Amino acid sequence: MSINLNLIYGHMRTLTYNHTLRPIKKTARPFPFAKKTTATLLLCTIFTLLPILSNAKKTSRPQSRYDVLYIWDKDLNNLLDYKEELEHLLGTGVSKKLRLIERGNLFGIIYDRDGTAISSAKVAIHHNAILNKAGMGDARAIKDEGYHELYNVCYGHGPNLAALKVQYQTIYHYLGTEVGKNLYIEQSDDGNYTLIYRRQADRQSTLTAARRHGKLLKKKGISASITREENNEVVFGESSYLDDEEKDAPAATAAPKIKVAKISKPDSSPKSSLIIAGDKKKAIKQTAKMTTPHSNKLEKRLEHYIKGLRHQGKVAKDEKTGWLVIDLTKGKTIVDINVDSPYQAASMIKPFIALAFFHRVKEGKLVYGPKSHKKLAAMIQRSNNAATNWVLKQIGGPRAAQKILNKHYGHLLQETSIVEYIPHNGRTYRNKASAKDYGRFLVALWQKKLPHGKELRRLMALPGRDRLYYGTPIPEGTLVYNKTGTTAKLCGDMGILAPKAKNGHRYPYIVVGIIEKQHKAHNYGRWKMVRSNVIRGASSLIYEQMKENYNLL
Repeated sequence: MSINLNLIYGHMRTLTYNHTLRPIKKTARPFPFAKKTTATLLLCTIFTLLPILSNAKKTSRPQSRYDVLYIWDKDLNNLLDYKEELEHLLGTGVSKKLRLIERGNLFGIIYDRDGTAISSAKVAIHHNAILNKAGMGDARAIKDEGYHELYNVCYGHGPNLAALKVQYQTIYHYLGTEVGKNLYIEQSDDGNYTLIYRRQADRQSTLTAARRHGKLLKKKGISASITREENNEVVFGESSYLDDEEKDAPAATAAPKIKVAKISKPDSSPKSSLIIAGDKKKAIKQTAKMTTPHSNKLEKRLEHYIKGLRHQGKVAKDEKTGWLVIDLTKGKTIVDINVDSPYQAASMIKPFIALAFFHRVKEGKLVYGPKSHKKLAAMIQRSNNAATNWVLKQIGGPRAAQKILNKHYGHLLQETSIVEYIPHNGRTYRNKASAKDYGRFLVALWQKKLPHGKELRRLMALPGRDRLYYGTPIPEGTLVYNKTGTTAKLCGDMGILAPKAKNGHRYPYIVVGIIEKQHKAHNYGRWKMVRSNVIRGASSLIYEQMKENYNLL
């Protein structure tokens, strides 16, 4: 077999490529960077294709199959964060075939092509151009051997979602803490649904778990088998189930009214909102005692935690962090660090866009039908930017959305500004909001004071890769409403966590965590993974304090 290098060179000149393809090493980092030069492009292509072509000449044996590899890492949680970005960048055609794999003590992400060596190398080169532009590391062709895919336990499959939800309830309560936090209903490409325990482990150990679960569930008429991790769309999870339960919860579990102060609006009568301390002296004067010895202790712990991470380089000198914690049971702000000034909002602006949309529905100017139902779910759960722009267009554009929020919810969203559609590349830096705004919005959401709040809570309870609960030691059974946001300059999450105590009651609290970077991250993928874990660490500290305060599980 021969190949015309001039043709390859001519093709490669059209790509933006700045990474060197190197032999795969057992490393916990994405593939390294190199200078962007035409010579590098040519050498990379030659060194990638020549060994492949050499193998292709050996026609005496069946041709090997190849996939595309993006990253190795020791932490599976890191890979799940990384995969989320790959899905956005590479589109639905590729994202459906992204698979988690394991080799030794490393996990990886592949595009499961089962293609030829040459076709997989060409795809890897094309994906490199996309990933390099986004600061997401490298892609390369990898022989389909020496690693294994991951498996989950399956409890049922079919077209009846309602029946699987009933079965979900049985399994959730019967199997308990081993399963509940990672129990999901997925929808496959054929439109059917699958109820799984997302174990994401090797085949043999997953098979052992399935046999054990099958014996436990036999009395309930439920069988258990195994299924390969297929990266299907999740439509129902723990918080979805717990949110349904909350609708019938007794009044005793509801949060008491929160202390408020009057805030006048120029175009309406005065309305009340939660005072979230920014200037502590002023806040204390207005609302009496805003903090407790426990909250002072927590704030100091968070400050010490961030200081330690700065020394380790996990929070850089050009990064500002903001933290807000509100105890909804006592109606008090217990942590307020850098909460006043507006930050880049990234995708955390999307619940505010949903609020503007639902206000239009309340006015009768928009209809919340099947199409908008699907678009808002994609906007909130999967942070789909095209869906977000569709919703904005229904409202009348960014300016119209901001006008609605100013006029009707200005007492909540005082530092919020929606000024742009989400760009195609996702680099939205101009929409802004403060940590206080997120806090006030979440208080109103919990107190059921927002239009179509029931549906907004359902959307924010849809399962996803949050940074407040999943990947933390916070126990199963915690109800979560949240929205993450990430760009090359910002990593954040805002949400309500409502864990249960030993007395059976929920004790909800709000957490807002924001890390804003002055300059774009050089390696966006790695930066996002590290900062996401910073927020998870902070959320874990906050839970430990709440556990002490309320005797949580």
